[in-house]
Amino acid sequence: MYGLAAFVFSFLFLGLYFFVIPFIHYLKDPKGLRKYPQLSIWSGISDLPFMYEAQKGFRSRRLAELHKVHPVIRIGPNSLSYGTHRAIKDIYGHNTKCTKDTLYDVLSGSHRHLADVVDKVDHQRKRKILSSAYAVKNLEEWEYKVADMTGRTIKAFEMRCTEPLKAEETVKEEDLTIDFWMWANYFAVAAIANIGLSEDLGFLEQGSDLVTSEAMDGTTKKVHFKECLSATAWAQSNLVWCYDWYSTLAKISKQVSGVYQHKWKLNADWDGIVLNRATTRLRRYQNGEKLDDFFSALMHDKSGKPNNLEWGEIVAEISIMMNAGSDTTAIALTNVLYRLLKNPDCMTKLRQELDEVLDEDDCVAPYDKVRHLPYLRACLDESLRMMPPNTFGLPRRTPPEGAPILDDYIAGDTSVSMSAYVAHRDEEVFQDPERYLPERWLGDAGKELQPYFVAFSAGARGCIGRNITYLEQYVLLASLLRHFEFALPSPDWEPTRRELFTCSPGPMPLKIWKRSQEGHSVTNCA
Repeated sequence: MYGLAAFVFSFLFLGLYFFVIPFIHYLKDPKGLRKYPQLSIWSGISDLPFMYEAQKGFRSRRLAELHKVHPVIRIGPNSLSYGTHRAIKDIYGHNTKCTKDTLYDVLSGSHRHLADVVDKVDHQRKRKILSSAYAVKNLEEWEYKVADMTGRTIKAFEMRCTEPLKAEETVKEEDLTIDFWMWANYFAVAAIANIGLSEDLGFLEQGSDLVTSEAMDGTTKKVHFKECLSATAWAQSNLVWCYDWYSTLAKISKQVSGVYQHKWKLNADWDGIVLNRATTRLRRYQNGEKLDDFFSALMHDKSGKPNNLEWGEIVAEISIMMNAGSDTTAIALTNVLYRLLKNPDCMTKLRQELDEVLDEDDCVAPYDKVRHLPYLRACLDESLRMMPPNTFGLPRRTPPEGAPILDDYIAGDTSVSMSAYVAHRDEEVFQDPERYLPERWLGDAGKELQPYFVAFSAGARGCIGRNITYLEQYVLLASLLRHFEFALPSPDWEPTRRELFTCSPGPMPLKIWKRSQEGHSVTNCA
């Protein structure tokens, strides 16, 4: 009897809490959000519809479809998504009054890193410390590290070359000797570990991303870098959109789902990967090794004055460097090669540009020779436009007094966002948005598009590492296209994408063979 009463009481309480009260709040509409079209009929009272879209794997594509009709969409009881370029400055611009959203509080650890710090003063402090590390001058000094990893990638690819593909010949399955997505990750992780921590992970020689993970008690084990990083993002990106319930949902998922249990275990291993990178580099620092890298910039400024950062803050900065500093570059490299293979006229034009500036003995394309090539940059930016690595709308929160967005007053403490995937499909700015057209970025017309190019976000919170990823993409892409020919499994092959916080393309198997150039000779790097 008491059990039945308890069940009925629980049922009524849950119905009241999750449906009746939110529905009354929806009808009262204190923030005036009910006027906006909704992602789902339930979006005004619950975040569950957006969580459902996250589970499906590509929520930004769904938003892009809706934004073709509606410039503003309500995606949750307190969340608005924008789909027009006119909202970029209002939400992300230098003069915006919006701050980082509650999402960053929910996902942050014990110490904040540059990407999740909400407080503007603390953000300015962090950016001042880190700006010297990410300055263009430092990148030029670190070019040799990227060149080294590029050379290793070339050698690994030379070992996996097949016979040239003949005209009208079908690619054989046994000739698909590289998964470019996997190798792009090996390169990007190895490069950022070398730039940031002066550590040689050996991924490109091993053909594997096995790396040491260290628990808080000092015990270590070998794990796969990408598997752990992706598991973390998978679990978080499925559950985080209901901010108030994220912690509870995470705990429940560990109890009721074997899949989530495995993902959260890999999440702990990811924390261990970061900790081991940090402790390994710290020991070298304490032993007196003088190394020019990102870690040194965290420890002291150029004059040697200590920054006096807490150890937890240093670990947090290493975490975001190893995460965002590798994943986005690998995605960008995979996407641009895919676009070039699907658009052979663009590939031919780019190779002609590269051949004109690279010499016979340039095993690795020198940064100085390729950094100002207009068509190379256009090819990269057009790929970043079509499929930005960070597709999801980086959420911001209006100040307590509210803020104007699109000449409309948005009440205070409202979550607002604009997906880069959506922004780059605004046909008022980017005509024929589904067409890969690098030429749109050339000349004065290309300059006019730059304010609406948000692959690296915009304003004071824009990506501080954009110069690093351009350096890596310039050098590796130019070098690979100089040395090799590639073929997809079939002309109609398409990647399988999954949007977490970034949008990963998944495996991209390729046939590879050495390039033969009429009138050009390419040095063998082996």
